[in-house]
Amino acid sequence: MTKARLHPALLEFNGAMGDMVFKKRGNKVYVCIKSKGTSDPSDAQLAQRKVFKKAINHAKAALADEATRAFYEALAEGKQDTNAHALCIGDYLNAPTMDDLDFSRYHGNVGVPIKITTYDDVGVVEVNVELTKADGTPIERGKAVEKGAGSGEWEYVATVLVPLGTDIFIEAEGFDRPGNRTVASANPVVGESH
Repeated sequence: MTKARLHPALLEFNGAMGDMVFKKRGNKVYVCIKSKGTSDPSDAQLAQRKVFKKAINHAKAALADEATRAFYEALAEGKQDTNAHALCIGDYLNAPTMDDLDFSRYHGNVGVPIKITTYDDVGVVEVNVELTKADGTPIERGKAVEKGAGSGEWEYVATVLVPLGTDIFIEAEGFDRPGNRTVASANPVVGESH
């Protein structure tokens, strides 16, 4: 990226002037050429614009809440060249992800953890776990607990004894602040090596 020193009078500009657009982020001013756009946007472009508009509306609503605003502002302080509004939009646009479930210690016993690892640009706030038999019969469900705030390392501790040899289905779903969802699942037979 090219760096230039602007005349002090230009440092106060924000917005468009002719074909140039001035954007101020923190103590820096960015200058770019105004986009010419397209006269007839594609369906993909229209869909992306719709998603981005939803992200902007989400950010406006989320930042109207004092606690949410404080969270994103504190997060923005630790990052260069961004603000709470941009972080909130990015959080909406970036769904969390999850590794494969780690049920290597689970053999149907009560009190044994199933481990879940999540990733998100701002953080996952909730992980729910459900165990069912292969035919869909519920075994148990509940919330996983994060091991250290913001670590992305979650554990769900089994509460129901499941006999060896039972074909089960384990599903974990995680959510970030905007409500984006990620899911990981496994279909082990209890007691068989994983």
